[in-house]
This record gives sequence, C-alpha cells and structure tokens, in this order.
Amino acid sequence: MSIDSKTVVVNDRVYAWPKQPVVVVCVDGCEPAYIEQAISDGIMPYLAKALKNGTDARADCVVPSFTNPNNLSIVTGQPPRVHGICGNYFYDQDQDAEVMMNDPKFLRAPTIFKKFFEEGAKIAVVTAKDKLRRLLGHGLTFEEGRAICFSSEKSNETTLAENGIEDASSWIGRDVPSVYSAELSEFIFACGVKLMDEFQPDLMYLSTTDYIQHKHAPGTPVANEFYAMLDKYLAQLDERGAVIALTADHGMKPKHDDAGEPDVIFLQDVMDEWLGKDVARVILPITDPYVVHHGALGSFATAYIPEEVRAETIAKLAKMDGIMHALSRAEGCEKFELPEDRTGDVILVSTADKVLGTSADRHDLSALKEPLRSHGGVSEQRVPLLLNRATPNLEGDRNLRNFDAFDLALNYAQTS
Repeated sequence: MSIDSKTVVVNDRVYAWPKQPVVVVCVDGCEPAYIEQAISDGIMPYLAKALKNGTDARADCVVPSFTNPNNLSIVTGQPPRVHGICGNYFYDQDQDAEVMMNDPKFLRAPTIFKKFFEEGAKIAVVTAKDKLRRLLGHGLTFEEGRAICFSSEKSNETTLAENGIEDASSWIGRDVPSVYSAELSEFIFACGVKLMDEFQPDLMYLSTTDYIQHKHAPGTPVANEFYAMLDKYLAQLDERGAVIALTADHGMKPKHDDAGEPDVIFLQDVMDEWLGKDVARVILPITDPYVVHHGALGSFATAYIPEEVRAETIAKLAKMDGIMHALSRAEGCEKFELPEDRTGDVILVSTADKVLGTSADRHDLSALKEPLRSHGGVSEQRVPLLLNRATPNLEGDRNLRNFDAFDLALNYAQTS
C-alpha cells in the first residue's frame, strides 16, 4: 500500500495518512465571537486571508463544555460515552472519593495519536495544562524518538523518558510562564513552530489555556492582543506547509449580575434545605486546580440523590429560575452522550447567564478580580472549526462537532 492510500482506523473512524504535516489547534474557551471580532478589527490578517480560501465553519462541542471531556473527544474522535472522560472531576464510586479525572486509567478509548504512532507516524503534543498531558500522551512511547508530549506548565521538568524532550523550557529558550498568563499559551505556539522545523511531526496537537477568555470578553484590548499573537503563529505554521485545523473545547459566557458579582445557584445549599444536610451530594465537574480562572463555578453539575426522593427533587429543580435542564441520569447521558457509570443520578445545566455551585461557604471567590466568565453548559457549546484549506467535499448539511477536527484535516483538507 502506498503512503498516499494508507488509512488508520481509530474508534470506528477511518483517517487518511497525512500527506503533509497536520496541526490541530484547540484554543481553550474560544467563543466564536473572539475570532470574528478580531478579524473584524483587523488584527488577525493571516486568518482572515486563509479563511477566504479555507473552511470557516461552526461546530458543537460536547456537554459538559469543559476542558478534559472536549480535549479527549477531539483526540479520540468520539464523545465521552466512548472515551469515558466526562469531566475535569468526578465522584469515583469504586473509591468512594471525589477525584480529578486526569489519570489515564480513566480513559476507555485509544487516541488518534496512539494509533497513528503504532503505524509509524511522528507525533507532537504540547498542552498548557499538565492535567491534560498524561491523558493526551497515553499510549505513546518515547524511546524511538518519534513522539514528544509535554505541558508548558511543567516544561522545565521534561525528560526524554517521560516526554521525548529534555528540559523543553531551555530548548525553546523561554522561562516557564505563569499558569495565569497569556504567555502560557504563547509558549505552546512557539514550541509548535520550532517542533515543525526540528522534529517535523506528521501530526501535532496544540492545546492552550483559557485564562484570557475567563477574564476578557471578545473585542477587548487584552483579548485582541491574544488573538493577534495566535494569528502570528498560525501564519508561521502555514508557511511550513501545515494543514491547520483550529477549534475549541468550549465557548465562554458572562456569568455575573449587574453589580459584577457571580450569578450562582448553590445547589448543595438548596438540596440541604429541601432534603436535609448532606442527604444529596453535588458534584461540579469543572473543578480543577485553576481557581483563579473560575472559582470552580460552571454551568453543569451532577448530583447523587436517594432514589425515594429523586423524581420529586428533579421536578423541583426543573422549575427553578436559572435551570435549563434537570434530567435523570438516563435522560441526561442519552442527551449529552455521557457514560452512565460516571455520572450522578441527576444532571443539571444552568441557563446562559448563571453558574452552579455547591455551598456558598465552599467556594473561595477572592481570586476572581474581574466579573465572572465561565462555561460548562449548552450555551457554551458552539465553537469555531476553521481550516486553512478548503474542504470542497464536506457535506453542507453535516452537523459538525469539534471532535471532527482530525477528520476534516486528514480526510477533506489534504492536497497532493
């Protein structure tokens, strides 16, 4: 079989072998308005030009619209009910513990990287958050020199054995950026360009942080500065012959009242009042170490509720102001393509302007210096899906998902 006709099957999807380097970029928290406004303001000239002859589409991310579920959907080509990662954080019933879902043991499907690597491809993955790094790199081995996978957050700690590169911070000639900065994402793109020159991967995945998007609305000076930076690096990747697909793990919406305070429904407090103290257990899948971003407040929650009061409680929750969906486990997992064994008895999604919390005294919001912007619900589901190449054979009525990014880049956008 010639390399041009070779295909790789991953999770029941068929992907063509790359004819030129393929780079998929996940811009964390990239509400479509960020790019639309930046292009309108003239600060993304490369992308504006590229999209005239490329692909300018919109897609739906998976719900909950959080980082871990969507990144793993993008790199497996499937929703969470297949790959198993349904939040940043969940209640592990086997351990009777609430834990971060960043261990590869929770992953139930191979990544596109793993399968292509097994067929001989060179793979490069750079992510902002170390919570994602082990999941994205699961199944890669580094002894042969065909795989590199590291986070900018821990770039000074990389090793050949664990990451395929020794001290990535020194290699790129940049200090490790603050987790709470735009520089954490810029570091990724600078690495991507240098990897293209020196490592020449077949597939590359670049995944940023949404610190800027949590703090700054589309079209604001700081947001536009971030997207101008992104545009510069996209142009450099294009110059090196890459097929580029850009999408997002989720959008971002304002979640505050007129006074600038977070507009929160504290679900644990509500259920304690209705059912008694700690009769119900509320889980917030947005939970992660980056509290400055969002204070663990998002628009999706699950709850474990005793069976004898479950139906009544769901009915009451559904009538609450600010609740878009209050669904049983079966209904919610069917609607949002989630694994039932890792989801609560009740699935809750708030309206666009509200977030869901546990108890008021369990959220430290002192680090939130700007009015809250967050995500997690249906209202943050729409994201960009952009390619620097045309996709003329793409079905016009196709319901695109962000996890179609590799499909479009490999199967529709490649040129001879």
